[in-house]
Formats: sequence, structure tokens, C-alpha cells
Amino acid sequence: MLLFTYFVVYFLLVFVLRSVLLWKKTGINPLTFDKKDDAHGFNGKVFKIISLIELIVVGVYAFKNEWYDYLLPFWYLENPSSQKIGWSLLIMSLVWVWISQSQMAESWRIGIDEKNKTELVTKGLFSISRNPIFFGIMIANIGLFLVIPNAFTLLITSLSAISINTQIRLEEEFLKEEFGQLYIAYCKKVRRWI
Repeated sequence: MLLFTYFVVYFLLVFVLRSVLLWKKTGINPLTFDKKDDAHGFNGKVFKIISLIELIVVGVYAFKNEWYDYLLPFWYLENPSSQKIGWSLLIMSLVWVWISQSQMAESWRIGIDEKNKTELVTKGLFSISRNPIFFGIMIANIGLFLVIPNAFTLLITSLSAISINTQIRLEEEFLKEEFGQLYIAYCKKVRRWI
């Protein structure tokens, strides 16, 4: 139940509350994935599928423990030390992502916003990672796998890695066009991940 509560709180803080705060302040909807059949739109669909799988897996773990064997657990990885490390990563991720979003302020979006101009954020956590929010989400996925190691949490982590890396590259191309030499110089100073 604790894990399910954590993921509900994570989703509400990182996606819902952050979106509402930005919308109230600017009138801009930060959810920019559209229904086009391009790479950006497809990646938005993949992200929704990953989120749904994650909700189902955590829900089964929390409420239908008798079904947990259907998730194909890696029993040989289940131990208290891994779970403690996993929980530490989950908590660290929530704090890290919230701080990163706060530092992006009005520039934060879910996806690529071609309609509204934003500023290039290079300070705070963005001075050590070009993608601290994505980095934090990957940390959460690894944490989830360590807390409940099974085939589906491994699938979530793997699909997320592919989806996030695709999104990063799409955003990099957009940012090069949007900010030109300013972004290129930033890329030379700060790594993609950390």
C-alpha cells in the first residue's frame, strides 16, 4: 500500500499539481504531446502506456498480492538491502524532479511546445545535467525495480529508457533550432545526463 501511495503522490505532485500551477500562472497547458502520427506524438502514446503498466503493476503489488506471481518476480533479487536502496532512490527522485521543475519555472513542459516561447534554463540542476527531470524519472524507475524486482518493472525501466532517450533527442533538435549557438554552447559545457 505504501508503494501505491508513493506513486499516487508522485504523479499528483510531478504531473498534476505542477501542470495546474503553471496553467494558473501563465494560462499555458504544459502537456504538449499531440495526436499527430510523428515521433513526438508516438512517444507521448508510449509514455501513457508505460504509466498505465506502472499503475497496474503497483496496484497488483498493493491490492492483489495473490496475483503478484503473474508479474514474474525475480525472487533471487528480493532482499531488504535492495528494497532500502530502491526506496532511497524513489524518495531522491521525487525531490530531484520537483526541484528541477521548480528551476524550470515557466519553461517547464511535458513534451515540445512549438507554440509558446520559453527561456533556456541552464542554472541550478541544469548546470550539471541537461535533462535532470528525465534523469530523476529514470532514478524512480530503477528504484521501483529494486523495491519490486519482476519482469514488468524491468519492462517499465527498459521502455522508459528507450522513450526518454527518444524524447531527449527530439527536444535537443528542437532546442538547437530554437536557441541556436546558445544551446550548442550549453551542450558543450553540460552533459546530457550528469
